[in-house]
Amino acid sequence: MNLALFDLDNTLLEGDSDHAWGEFLCERGAVDRVEYEARNNEFFAHYKAGTLDNAAFLEFVLAPLARISRAALDALHADFMHTYVRAMMLPHGEALVRKHVEAGDLVAIVTATNAFVTAPIARAFGVQHLIATIPEQVNGRFTGKHRGTPAFRNGKVTRVEDWLESMALNWQSFAQSWFYSDSLNDLPLLQHVTHPVAVDPDPTLRLHAEAAGWPIVSLR
Repeated sequence: MNLALFDLDNTLLEGDSDHAWGEFLCERGAVDRVEYEARNNEFFAHYKAGTLDNAAFLEFVLAPLARISRAALDALHADFMHTYVRAMMLPHGEALVRKHVEAGDLVAIVTATNAFVTAPIARAFGVQHLIATIPEQVNGRFTGKHRGTPAFRNGKVTRVEDWLESMALNWQSFAQSWFYSDSLNDLPLLQHVTHPVAVDPDPTLRLHAEAAGWPIVSLR
């Protein structure tokens, strides 16, 4: 059996679902547009530069989940999927996922974006396993905090290893393993697989991939 891991944002999607969710909340009047949009853009710039304070970002991005009822959140997300996400899903990305699924590989999406935003997106790609940052819930309501290790940078490695261990597996269980990503923030996990693939990479990841001889592909 082989293992195929996929980053989500700017890899399988043409765009970032975390940032897009913030834009969507602004458009729907669910948050204060002026303040939220500015901070959303600021955090996104830091993410792309590799300088993100992830603790501060999670405090910001999870806060609306605690203020809005779950029924309203679910309705908003269904609208988000229809108006934003479907257009962001890359057909070549869907085909690549399907190729690994049909080959019998163990397939997972591994994303720093929280599971409330990304679980329906993973299902839309036909991926059963999602490793994402977990928004904490108490009595069925989000608290605005996260639970456990965020799936960000080295946290992606930790979360993947915990997931494999939960199935009595480890890296050595697979003859071959792939991780597809666009981001310099994913270098730790890319360095753990036998087949790291840079997908439409940012400039830093492109330089690293070229130096290491990793494949560089486009799904766009």
